[in-house]
Amino acid sequence: MHIPSIIERKRDGKTLTEPEIRGVIDRFTRGEMPDYQMSALAMAIYFQGMDAEETACLTRAMLESGEVMQYPADAPRVVDKHSTGGVGDKVSLILAPLLACDNLWVPMISGRGLGITGGTLDKLESIPGFRVGFSPEEAIEQLKAIGVVMIGQTGAICPADKKLYALRDVTATVPTIPLLVSSIMSKKLAESLDALVLDVKFGSGAFMKTREGAVALGEALLAVGQAMGVDTSVCYHAMDEPSGRAVGNALEVVESIEVLKGGGPEDVRELVITLAEKVSIADASQLGKWLDDGSAWSKFREMVACQGGEVSSLDDFAAVHPAAVIREIFASDGGTVRRVDAETIGRACIALGAGRGRAEDAINPAVGFDRLVKVGERVERGQVVARVHAADEAGAERAEEQFRGGFLCE
Repeated sequence: MHIPSIIERKRDGKTLTEPEIRGVIDRFTRGEMPDYQMSALAMAIYFQGMDAEETACLTRAMLESGEVMQYPADAPRVVDKHSTGGVGDKVSLILAPLLACDNLWVPMISGRGLGITGGTLDKLESIPGFRVGFSPEEAIEQLKAIGVVMIGQTGAICPADKKLYALRDVTATVPTIPLLVSSIMSKKLAESLDALVLDVKFGSGAFMKTREGAVALGEALLAVGQAMGVDTSVCYHAMDEPSGRAVGNALEVVESIEVLKGGGPEDVRELVITLAEKVSIADASQLGKWLDDGSAWSKFREMVACQGGEVSSLDDFAAVHPAAVIREIFASDGGTVRRVDAETIGRACIALGAGRGRAEDAINPAVGFDRLVKVGERVERGQVVARVHAADEAGAERAEEQFRGGFLCE
């Protein structure tokens, strides 16, 4: 197999065969294909795309690059959710323990920050001691114990996707349907699910900027899921403003805890229940009760304890990662909030250190925004419309300037 020829064929818009796709994934997984060649192929796919058969072949090859979860015969219904990514999207942290209250198993394999969107693993790892590197055997033992586990792509599960995921983040090849579908579905199919709900975002803070693009992605995901025998459903949600009122790893954990305790932003709570109901046995009313009566919060604490996290840190999590600088941003004029641009805030968070510019970059869990106002709210001149959490004054200054570029009140 001559890798440059395969890159050239895809660059020129040709269709790759299943043996070619499998060969590429096999060599890349075993370290016999350098990152620069895979980056070139990813860019060729970004511009030329893949047809449905190529995408399915790529998904299968990535799925079969590692192990798949195998459950005992008496296991309950196994379910999960995946979001295509958004700014301030902390739904997974709430939804996974909530579904476990319904006597379901939730083996959630998540990813790190990708582009301007935050990663569930990065948020969880802001909890001191929280461990996401489980083997499939460890994951199943935890499912037997408490019904939920939230882990990353280990060396055993979809190793091809783990390597490619990191490259896509730093080579500007994230928002292309074949790579999105194969990445999402290889991980989810490795969980051997009975049911999966997909939360496909569109808008300024999403990979897909238009609803039409989101629907194209959703239909591609749905086709792969159904072909693999998984009860798959798709929901579409706008991402023109951030979800909730906080963006940033530790700040989103704080807000997730509020929702798990029955409070928090109403838009986050509604989204959690909407998605959960697609795969749960219980109805929306019961799901809401588990948020209000402390059941979901208790399950989250159990999960943190089982995965090595410091449960005591959750009681005042806002104090765990204090930013060096916290600056309030005030409204210059009164009126109705017309825009709180999700992409602008996402990029500002990356600049603050909440995301990665290179695969090896470290994450600063403390930085980001909170107390964000929402579109449609009335504000007065001088009212706080956001707070920026930064590592230094210069970073706070830049973040405020960026925020104001995406904020409109009139």
